[in-house]
Amino acid sequence: MASERHSETRGANHTGTTSDGEPPWADLEVTIPTVRDHASVVALVECALVELTHEAVGAVFVSRKVGWSTRTQYVAADDVGDEFQKRHFDDRLGWHETTAPRRTVRDELITQLTRSPSTPAERSGERAASESDTFVVKPVRELRTP
Repeated sequence: MASERHSETRGANHTGTTSDGEPPWADLEVTIPTVRDHASVVALVECALVELTHEAVGAVFVSRKVGWSTRTQYVAADDVGDEFQKRHFDDRLGWHETTAPRRTVRDELITQLTRSPSTPAERSGERAASESDTFVVKPVRELRTP
């Protein structure tokens, strides 16, 4: 089974780092398919959206198929977390950027993180077989752009 780093439950009042010195979003990473139950995935997504609103971080979902991949990045477009910039990159089609309301981003991420494993035909390539789909939160400066 794929390994995961599980997010810890934290109080609403944090000061930018955890007791171990890591930023609160540092453990928001999951490999797809995940062993998390639906409630845990929803909690992970909600936590990620809060961090996107309060920190200079973005959420990235990478999907790998045989011979190509897609990358979708979400970054807060305002200070209250009502709108997010969605940057989508497809190896075959290039970059596309748009804005999306919080509810749409939330629903998209939950759907992506709870989907079933790809079919064997989709995962049959050497590269695809060695790399899983991933979701991670990381600093905006580390996001790949066109």
